[in-house]
Amino acid sequence: MFEAAEYIGIIAFAISGFFVAVRSRLDFLGVLISVFLTALGGGIIRDVIVGRTPYTFTQNTPTLIVLSVMVTLIVLKFHKKESIENRSFFIASDSVGLISFSITGALIAIESHLNLTGVLALAFITAVGGGITRDVIINEVPFVFKTGFYGTVALLVALCVYLLHMQGWMNFYTLSAVFFLGVILRIVAYYRKWSIPLV
Repeated sequence: MFEAAEYIGIIAFAISGFFVAVRSRLDFLGVLISVFLTALGGGIIRDVIVGRTPYTFTQNTPTLIVLSVMVTLIVLKFHKKESIENRSFFIASDSVGLISFSITGALIAIESHLNLTGVLALAFITAVGGGITRDVIINEVPFVFKTGFYGTVALLVALCVYLLHMQGWMNFYTLSAVFFLGVILRIVAYYRKWSIPLV
C-alpha cells in the first residue's frame, strides 16, 4: 500500500515540478531537472544523509515514472493548458505523496537509529526537500515556506511515527491510520486555508 502511495506521490510531485518549470519558462533540460528534483530529490538527499546509495540510483521504477509523466504532459501539450495544480484530484494525489514520503523518511531515520530530531529532519527532507531544491535553483522562495501548513503536516506525521516506535505500537495498522489521518489533515488544511502565524 505504501509503495503504491509513494508512486502516486512521485507522479503528483513530477506534475508539480513540470508546471513550476513551465511557469518559469525553462528550456527542455530545465524542465527535466525541475521534474526530477521535485519528484525524487528529497529521497536522494535523505539517502545520502544516512549513508545509503540513493534508491533512485539502484531501482529503475522511480526514474521511469518521472520520465513517463514528463513525456505524457509534453505530448498532450499540458504546458499550453491551464495549470492543474489547484484541482481536486491533484491536491488529493499531492497529499498522498506528501504523507507517504513523510512516513518513508521517518521509517528510514528510525532504521538508522536517529533521535527525534533526526526523524523529523529526514521526514521533512524526504517530503519537501526536492521542491525546496528546485525552488532555490530557479530563484524562488521555496513553496513550502509560503503555504503555512504543508511542511507542518510532514513534521506532525513524523512525530506520530516516532511516538509509535517509542511505545512499541508501530505496525501496518497503526501506520495505515497515520497515513489516512495525515492525508485527511492535509486536504482539510488546504481547503480551509489553515496556516501557521507569520513572523
